[in-house]
Amino acid sequence: MMACMSRVWQRSSGFAARLRKRDWMCKSASLSVRYYSTKTAPQIPGMEYQDAVCTLNTLQTNASSLEQVRRERSHPQLQLQAMRGFLERAGLTVEELDHLNIIHVTGTKGKGSTCAFTEQILRSYGFRTGFYSSPHLVQVRERIRINGQPIGKELFTKYFWQVYGRLDETKDAHGGTMPAYFRFLTILAFHVFLQEKVDLAVIEVGIGGAYDCTNIIRRPWVCGISSLGIDHTQILGDTIEKIAWQKGGIFKPGVPAFTVRQPEDALAILRDRAKEIRCPLRVCPELDDYQADCGPLRLGLAGQHQHSNASLALQLSHTWLQKRCLPGRTNAASFKPSPIMVKGLADTEWPGRNQTLKHGAVTYFLDGAHTMRSMQACVHWFRETAAQHERNASGPVARVLLFNATGERDSAAMLKALVVSTTAGTLTEINATVAEYQQNFNVSVEHMLTRCLDNERSWRLHNSLGDNKDTQLLIKGSLPLVPEKKADTLVFPCILSALQWITQGRDSALAHPTKTVFPVKPSVMAKAAPLCEAAEIHVLITGSLHLVGGVLKHLDPATSK
Repeated sequence: MMACMSRVWQRSSGFAARLRKRDWMCKSASLSVRYYSTKTAPQIPGMEYQDAVCTLNTLQTNASSLEQVRRERSHPQLQLQAMRGFLERAGLTVEELDHLNIIHVTGTKGKGSTCAFTEQILRSYGFRTGFYSSPHLVQVRERIRINGQPIGKELFTKYFWQVYGRLDETKDAHGGTMPAYFRFLTILAFHVFLQEKVDLAVIEVGIGGAYDCTNIIRRPWVCGISSLGIDHTQILGDTIEKIAWQKGGIFKPGVPAFTVRQPEDALAILRDRAKEIRCPLRVCPELDDYQADCGPLRLGLAGQHQHSNASLALQLSHTWLQKRCLPGRTNAASFKPSPIMVKGLADTEWPGRNQTLKHGAVTYFLDGAHTMRSMQACVHWFRETAAQHERNASGPVARVLLFNATGERDSAAMLKALVVSTTAGTLTEINATVAEYQQNFNVSVEHMLTRCLDNERSWRLHNSLGDNKDTQLLIKGSLPLVPEKKADTLVFPCILSALQWITQGRDSALAHPTKTVFPVKPSVMAKAAPLCEAAEIHVLITGSLHLVGGVLKHLDPATSK
């Protein structure tokens, strides 16, 4: 059976095209009137991409929506009811989502990477893929991808106004309610994937699983759970067992599900949930257990922790291919990855996760780790990767940590794991510039400053440097919070100010005349001697995907276009 499947799947492009034509001819006859009305909804005249983004940001109520979720914990099913209502108001039905042949993935750490591996593998077979993920790094369009690429500005604008228009025109009949930011984007993604006639959609859960708005999906083809840990405790619970119960909520009757190896207590809960829901659940083998003709599998994403994500992706894509190409047959045992699968794993890219960028004498190590487990994985990756670069360095290397954290993250615990910097201490940032990803109307500058100063204090304590007697706020003309003294821990007014101070003119990408920054006090500029004297500068950037996205915006301007 496997040899036969391998031959069929390797005729990827032509075979996928024939399946697409057949399936969508069948589906077209069953589309509802409501779906048709959305499809033909006119784009609002004169409304451009930036207008769409600005309007979208009026729905951005992350802090208030999280508070609403906490208040509704006693009746969380109401969240899914509300989501179904918004979906119908937008002209869609849950039945239409069945046509998307969905792969649904949740987890605490690695679910985005798992989705990226899975999407790349199936795209390599010639299938037209949709991929919905969160958060975005630079532009919101990154969350909705067709064939691995963020949808273009024109398509985003067109589909945005179709969906927003339907919701806006029906809000008066529903108490003036509109979906919050993430709910809206989820509806938009479903609409885009249906309109663009994808062969499959890889859907990453936002928070949790059971009551996440993506869980209106009725009939996914396969479900996956990546590594579990403690996060979003006020919503999901404060124990690994409670969190596992929430994550297992994406299981569906008769739909195959896979999980990476989990802590014993978490796995027991997942198995109980699977039994209760009547879902066949299997644990993925280790990546080294797969036998490929090329020898050990090579991954496009760095880090030892990506091995379990890659194994989960192999199981998800293999199961999806079986259902698509050989309906009624499943093979749960270990299998031999096809050459296309092997290539898909090697070709996978997922910016901002264990990413290394070398700009001349400056090397950036970017990872959006924001939980304790992901930070531990980040530290392991950084130590190994930075050591390799240092062995090839032309002289002394200065290490700098650029750190920030958002929300209710335990910054102190993450910083304790990050005591790897040998120069300049913690360089946290205050978001004084505004880009797409940074437009959070629920967090004040004062709150961000307080978080940064708390981070600075934690770093000094972990480095046995005492309290914050040396703290400086590096905004020109501002009053120092305490008397100025020599400091190795600094707080910057914006990302670009921090990057320019760290690199000391060695990265031309940061020197463009159109880039404006908040001025930094001369006394701080004078403290850059260790950076100027070093032959190379290594910068670890972590703690928040928002921070990583802000850095990438400056290092690779193409991401903002």
